[in-house]
Amino acid sequence: MGARPTHVGRIPQSLPRLAQWYGAGMKTQIDHLVVVAATLSQGVQWCEDTLGITPGPGGEHDKQGTHNRLFKIATPAHPMAYFEIIAIHPHADPALRSKNARWFDMDDPAVQKSVAQQPRLLHFVAGTSDIAAARQAWFDQGIDRGTTIHANRRTPKGLLHWQFSLRPDGQRLFQGTLPSLIQWGKPGDADPQRMHPRNTLPRSKVSLERLSVSHPNANKLQAAYAALGLTEVAVTTGPANVQAVLHTPKGMVTLNSEGV
Repeated sequence: MGARPTHVGRIPQSLPRLAQWYGAGMKTQIDHLVVVAATLSQGVQWCEDTLGITPGPGGEHDKQGTHNRLFKIATPAHPMAYFEIIAIHPHADPALRSKNARWFDMDDPAVQKSVAQQPRLLHFVAGTSDIAAARQAWFDQGIDRGTTIHANRRTPKGLLHWQFSLRPDGQRLFQGTLPSLIQWGKPGDADPQRMHPRNTLPRSKVSLERLSVSHPNANKLQAAYAALGLTEVAVTTGPANVQAVLHTPKGMVTLNSEGV
């Protein structure tokens, strides 16, 4: 990855106030890690070989033409965290697909070339209680996170609903180090967290120790995190990278995006 990242330093006192400015009571935290695979079966095999567990069931995303497998990695420090292994669904109905690019840069040739070699951590998603305020906060900083789409997938307990920030080009931005945004439930739900996948995912024997990011433009990235009150992810200056450290049956495992 090149030179060791250097810390930006302490967040300026003015930055934490940004979250209060854009949304009183807005809460933002790590929602899930995103590992992209060329095929879902390859993703499952990678998970078994690398993390020592078989991922739980997931579902299909008709509008994106993707499908996934999931497992919980929550801890008291990261209470909502889970792990997603996602791939393009080879048998998805093209009539249901959006005309826009898939999320997480999954249509990008460089990403496809990389994950064809092996599945890899590419991104993470931050859960927020006010996705409109979060998107506006970033837009005011010159960051276009895209529009809010309404998505769902079928589960044994019915449809799971969420709102998601998605650009028409599907780009993750900042080489994957700026999270996508998700708000669970339908607009107006009194208790949107009841829709969260972690409520039905069993313990997996894998847990998230820490998540950190580095990027050459760390000051801008740090200001973006601060605007949403996303304080549990360390931001440093260095080559673009998302790094997740996990407790697993195979011991401590570190995953890196390495700027893909």
